[in-house]
Amino acid sequence: MARTPKVDQDACISCGLCVSTCPGVFRFNSEGKSEVYNPTGAPEKEIQPAIDGCPVQCIGWEE
Repeated sequence: MARTPKVDQDACISCGLCVSTCPGVFRFNSEGKSEVYNPTGAPEKEIQPAIDGCPVQCIGWEE
């Protein structure tokens, strides 16, 4: 079963690392916070570095 990435927007500091690391999955919303707009836009192995690199650890997997 595929996992879906999720972003805790309350914790997001808008650093942009996830957007630059995996632009096919993450983007900034109208409030400047990261959001998942295309959960199948990249394989898990390409999404994981964005999760691991988040400085406030607000990105994870929703199963």
